[in-house]
Amino acid sequence: MTHHDVVVLGGGSAGENVALGLAAGGRDVALIERDLVGGECPFTACMPSKAMLRSGEVRDLLSRAVDLGAATHPVAPSPPDDTFTHAAARRDELVDHRDDRQHAQGIRDAGATLIRGDGHIVEPGVVEVGGERHTYDELVVATGAADVRPPIDGLDRVQAWTSADAWTTTRRPASLLIVGGGAVGCEIAQLYARFDVAVTIVEAVDRLATAEPPEISALVAGFLSDAGVRVVTTTQVDQVEEANGGVRAHLSTGGTVETERLVLATGVTARVDGLGLDRLGLDVSDGMTIDEHCRVVGADHVWAAGDVTMVAPFTHVANYQARVVVENILGGDATTDYRAVPRTMYTDPPVAGVGLTPATARQRYAGVAVGRADLADLPRTSTEGAAGGLLLLVADTHAQVLVGASAVGDMADAWLHEAVLAIRARVPLPVLRDTIHAFPTYAEAYDVALDDLLTANDGDP
Repeated sequence: MTHHDVVVLGGGSAGENVALGLAAGGRDVALIERDLVGGECPFTACMPSKAMLRSGEVRDLLSRAVDLGAATHPVAPSPPDDTFTHAAARRDELVDHRDDRQHAQGIRDAGATLIRGDGHIVEPGVVEVGGERHTYDELVVATGAADVRPPIDGLDRVQAWTSADAWTTTRRPASLLIVGGGAVGCEIAQLYARFDVAVTIVEAVDRLATAEPPEISALVAGFLSDAGVRVVTTTQVDQVEEANGGVRAHLSTGGTVETERLVLATGVTARVDGLGLDRLGLDVSDGMTIDEHCRVVGADHVWAAGDVTMVAPFTHVANYQARVVVENILGGDATTDYRAVPRTMYTDPPVAGVGLTPATARQRYAGVAVGRADLADLPRTSTEGAAGGLLLLVADTHAQVLVGASAVGDMADAWLHEAVLAIRARVPLPVLRDTIHAFPTYAEAYDVALDDLLTANDGDP
């Protein structure tokens, strides 16, 4: 057996950063990964999706320019050819053709040991990989999350794409049915619609993007519909079957949808099966539980970081938790604070949020005020020729601090971070209102929303 100070199960964003940080701190670290070092984010999720979404945005702009030319000139240029193949090639270059050698070499260069294979715990203090055993003083579980397969009759008899398939394919289908109207489902829907794919998105509840307030959801449904996406809410896919070389889906509200490709965007669940966590006395049937130090509750010398914790399945949270784990294993006393975790949907325009919505804030605080700003009224919206949007700010009126914010609009994923910092640092509302915002910028929306908030009454919807 080989002994290590720390064994890290899983080499995604969290595990990679834990291994790098602990190795830099002088610890003997073994990182165990069966697939790609770096995980899904750089190869099949965050990076390829943003590359494809950008290509779709550029194609949409070019198409609009061609339409404008056709309206103003007798002889207009032809519409752009299908650029999906070129977009896929650009994406693959950006993600190194899903080759993780650079990530793997980075682990080795840091002084950590990279072990390829499936690791499972055989007893406290011992992990086995490919028949070889490795002992440890500290164990970090960073095995990520797996896609949820909804209980749809016939799903095991048809081909269904995961989100990773949708982001990494090189072939553009003629039609797409997306099950799930969260951030991933909405992003995929807009991308493929912009490449002239017939897209239907089906959501079981009454609106899309349920992490944000209903007003934001309505705007999302609007711009997806404008892009040509058929939006179907309050509906489930009850049954699927093969049909005409594709899939026929039977809806709970009646009727069917025939599509070339079916995409499942119904969320993720912690990847804990087969790890042997029961050998540590842990019952993970309902997921893992960590404390504010990222220690796994119920086991000694065991930590967890990233999507496996299901705190918030974002790469930035995985990286944040990795920093906390590293500091604590190195002898510190770091604690987590999730009040100001940003969430973003990278559609065009993007949707961004942080903290509580008005509805969840009213469940927690006795006094809540909500302020609004219509981005259509901002000078920057006019100069950009943008479609407008909305900023909502939510405050605890007793403490006089922001507790939440939601926005949709041009570059909202960037300028919402003023609210992220304000919530994390508990900046008093008067100080926030006294902040000087450059003209003309979208950040001026804060002036409008804060003026509205500071005069709002509790109970404002």
